[in-house]
Amino acid sequence: MPNAPRTQHRSVRISDEDWKELAARAPGGDRSAAIKELVAWYLRRPGAKLPHRPEPEGHQ
Repeated sequence: MPNAPRTQHRSVRISDEDWKELAARAPGGDRSAAIKELVAWYLRRPGAKLPHRPEPEGHQ
C-alpha cells in the first residue's frame, strides 16, 4: 500500500491561531515533528531532549 503511515492518525483541538503560528515557527513548518519531539521529551523517552524554542515574534 503506497504512503502507508507508520502511526495511527490522532486528533487534538488547537486554536486556529496557535496552529497557524506553530506552522510559521516550527523548523521547516513541520508541526508534526515539533509536537512529536515535545511528546517524547514529556514522556522522558531515552535520548529525548526538550525541543528548541523559537524566539518570540519581533525579538531581535
